[in-house]
Formats: sequence, C-alpha cells, structure tokens
Amino acid sequence: MSATSLVACRLTGAAVAFALLQRRFRPLFKMPRQDLLLLVLCSITGVVGNQLLYVKGLSLTTVINTALVTTTIPVFALFISILFGYDRLSLRRLLGIVLAAAGVVYLINPAHAQFNAQTSAGNLLIVCNSLIYAVYIVISKRLFERYGALNVITWIFLVSAVMILPLGIYSLHGDDLGAIGWTAWLTIGLIIVFPTVGAYYLNAWALTEVSPSTVASYIYLQPLVAFGFAPFFLGERWNSRTSVATLLIFAGVALVTSRGRSRAVREISEHPDALAH
Repeated sequence: MSATSLVACRLTGAAVAFALLQRRFRPLFKMPRQDLLLLVLCSITGVVGNQLLYVKGLSLTTVINTALVTTTIPVFALFISILFGYDRLSLRRLLGIVLAAAGVVYLINPAHAQFNAQTSAGNLLIVCNSLIYAVYIVISKRLFERYGALNVITWIFLVSAVMILPLGIYSLHGDDLGAIGWTAWLTIGLIIVFPTVGAYYLNAWALTEVSPSTVASYIYLQPLVAFGFAPFFLGERWNSRTSVATLLIFAGVALVTSRGRSRAVREISEHPDALAH
C-alpha cells in the first residue's frame, strides 16, 4: 500500500470511528460562518496537510532528520500561542522547551543526520509539516472550548475525509490490494484506533484545559515511548545515551508544564469552597 493510500485509510477510518462515537452533529450546523471556516482550516492544517506533508517528507529524507526537525513543533506552537494570547513568554517555558529538545537531539544522535541536497526537499516538507501542525494546535483551542472536544474533532475528521477521499481512491486504484494480507489490515486498524482516534481526541481534550504550548511540549515524549517499546518489538537495547536523554526530556517537559495546570485545578485552588457543592 502506498503512503497516500495509508493516509486516506487512516483519516477515513478515523472519521467513521469518531462519527460512531459522537452520533449527534446538529449543534455544529449552528456555528457562525467564521467558526466553520476555522474548522475547515483546522482540517487542512492539523489532519490532511499535516499527514500528507509528513509522509511525503519522510519519503524524501531520513528518519533521523525527521525526528530532529519535528523538535521545532513546540517552539512554533509557543510563539504562535503567544501571538494569539494563550501564552506568555517566560524564561522557564523557553528553558523547558530547549532542555527537552536537547534531550531528543541527544537521543537520536545528530551526527547520523544527513542534511544535503538529496534530503533538502524532504527536510523542508517536514519543517512545513511542523509549522502547520503547530498552527492547528493553537487555532483549534477556541473551537474545542466552545463546542466540545469530541464534537469538534469529529467534524474535523469528517471534513478531512471528504478532502482526502478523491486522492485516496485514485491512489488505492494503483495499489495491489489483493497482495495486502490480514495482518496489514489489522495494523491499519490499530493505527486508526490508537495513534489517530485516541491521540487526536486526547490532544483535543487537553487543549480545553491547558495552553497550546503545554500540549505541544508532550511531543518530546514520543521518542522515549518509541525507545521504550523498541526492546520488546525490535530487540533493541537501552544505553547510557537513552538514560541521559530521558532525564533531559522529562526535566524539560516538567518545566514547561509546571505553570500549565488545568482549569479545574486552578478553580479548586482559587475557590476551595466549591468542593462543598
């Protein structure tokens, strides 16, 4: 299966899954036109454009380059969030992002990166992917807060599925679907359920509680999760580099999130009498 076909299956499958979970869509039809346009923009930046740019960029560059370049997502998210008034620039937050990024860079060893003419196009696409995903994290916050995380993320994926479906049908037409075994389809199903439906919904819910830069900072935990599962599935081993990187990443994320308490926690701390009700 081609990368484009995989993206189409992933987005369409996730749209169906979200629709089954949500069921009721009527409230969104009453959204103001500006919010509807914002929802379409979220579909383009956070789902369709994000996925296509990432897959195409990855095919034109190396995995190490991709991991290095995606460390820019929280940086982009912080500065865009400041522009939208969701965050304030602080030394603590900047230090946390730099510390966590340093952990990721140290973990994947930039000495193995290949920044040359052969990978420049792919690197540029990954930078664009990082930028538009950061834009999505920031601009989607208002929609999630106004209309609910599950409601909005369902519509974002339904709109995305409509956008990607023609391209997906064309791409699937060129694939040898008969050669795709049941294990591959099962893997696609797992991709739809966990890193798509699960991850996108949890990000959407988190954006109703904390700032966009706080949500984006948790991206730095992804390499650690990958390295954590690698020994079980690929037989790889942890080493001293992994341990040092783990400390740097957790320390950085802790600094960023130390002032990113949820709205519920803030309300309880500011109005303790509310617990009595």
